[in-house]
Amino acid sequence: MTKSKVYFTNLHTTPNCNLLDKLEKLVKRAGIEKINFENQFTAIKIHFGEPGNLAYIRPNYATRMVKILQKLGSKVFLTDANTLYSGGRSNAVDHLQSAMENGFNPMTTHCNVIIADGVKGTEYREIKIDGEYCKAPKIGSAIADADIFISMNHFKGHEQAGFGGALKNIGMGSASIGGKLEMHSTSQPKIVKKNCVACGVCVKYCAHSAIKIENRCAEINYEKCVGCGQCVALCQYSAAVLSDWDTSENLNCKIAEYAKAVLTGKPHFHVNFIMNVSPECDCWNHNDVAIVSDIGMAASFDPVALDMACVDLVKKAPINAYSHLHEKHEHHDLAGSEKFKLIHPNANWLAGLQHAEKIGVGTIQYELEEIS
Repeated sequence: MTKSKVYFTNLHTTPNCNLLDKLEKLVKRAGIEKINFENQFTAIKIHFGEPGNLAYIRPNYATRMVKILQKLGSKVFLTDANTLYSGGRSNAVDHLQSAMENGFNPMTTHCNVIIADGVKGTEYREIKIDGEYCKAPKIGSAIADADIFISMNHFKGHEQAGFGGALKNIGMGSASIGGKLEMHSTSQPKIVKKNCVACGVCVKYCAHSAIKIENRCAEINYEKCVGCGQCVALCQYSAAVLSDWDTSENLNCKIAEYAKAVLTGKPHFHVNFIMNVSPECDCWNHNDVAIVSDIGMAASFDPVALDMACVDLVKKAPINAYSHLHEKHEHHDLAGSEKFKLIHPNANWLAGLQHAEKIGVGTIQYELEEIS
């Protein structure tokens, strides 16, 4: 099997080459300029960081990427889709405010920020792929409509997926709220009666007439409900919520299929930042001590190979002595250990990479080239 090329640079700097310069050198060496950006709408998919979490990628890196692409003639914008859970990014108004406060705004990044799936998470395109798990993933419109897709990914742990890297940022991150529901859940949404105020918004916008108000509370008719997630997206009271969680293996396979929907038919390029490798996702409103020291940046046209290479780099790195991972295993020899499996033993991240390879998103086999 042909190996994909992954390019890597460490974080050592000189007075003549800072980290932003190294990012530019990395992506150019990896071949980003081979893409024709002239007058092309280019989505840079990045996580803007949940308020209170400080592990997200610094906006300075996004600014440098924007400048690179603008010089190549691109109509570039930063984007992310709304979250399934309640928080600082569950609708476009709060999401934009969170992005602005975390430094992702036109003044600092020199481009606009667009929330991919609209004000309430209901603006999406169904992209038919006839996947084993997802037949037509629901991708945020701004991402689906882009001509070129670039992902900038914070590489870190994740409580259900095992780790979050390129595939997760592409697949889960680009999905509308209904798409996120499809990936996370094994069944249709449910109503938390104590939270319901009988406002009727879910009834008004249910495309399948599956919801009605009974005794001052919304009720779902599961014979009509298709699990589209519209009610979850629209409810502002956390009354329409996720029902049963799917397995880690199925979740990762669904993420792979959503990533395929995002990338099919358009040029794409990906950068992983192996920094602040926090044990949990950036979607939490806090971040814990990194499990390893900062390692570097890696780039590739192949998101599967990129993630696999980054897993191996983290595996080789010594455990951070100040992390919970070290505290939990301080009496064991963990040299070369698979860190993400130690943090989240029930998560099966490899299933997602293998499925992504199976469906043609990329390959696990890679060749790593280090640049100074």
